[in-house]
Amino acid sequence: MDTTQLLKGVLDLAVLAVLSGEDGYGYDVVRRLRAGGLDDVGDASVYGTLRRLYAAGHLTSYVVPSAEGPHRKYYGLNASGRAQLEVSTKTWKGFAATLSALLPDEPEVAA
Repeated sequence: MDTTQLLKGVLDLAVLAVLSGEDGYGYDVVRRLRAGGLDDVGDASVYGTLRRLYAAGHLTSYVVPSAEGPHRKYYGLNASGRAQLEVSTKTWKGFAATLSALLPDEPEVAA
């Protein structure tokens, strides 16, 4: 199954979840999403999601100078972002439970 379409529907939730533990800059968020198992996530998709969530009022941002390159723009959750994460988490868990109940059990693999 192509996971890119699934990822489009849940990228906002995944980014909010990653930022709930610690603020991060764009590539840091990409790296944490990939380390968490979302190997197919694209850099441009994450940067676009960060901009959209910020414009929607769910994130704060601040710039941190870097001695090794350009300044980095960090993002973090604010109260609106934490509320959105809570609502989206409940929605996702309900959806996933419903779909799991509809799917047949996986066949056992012969040893």
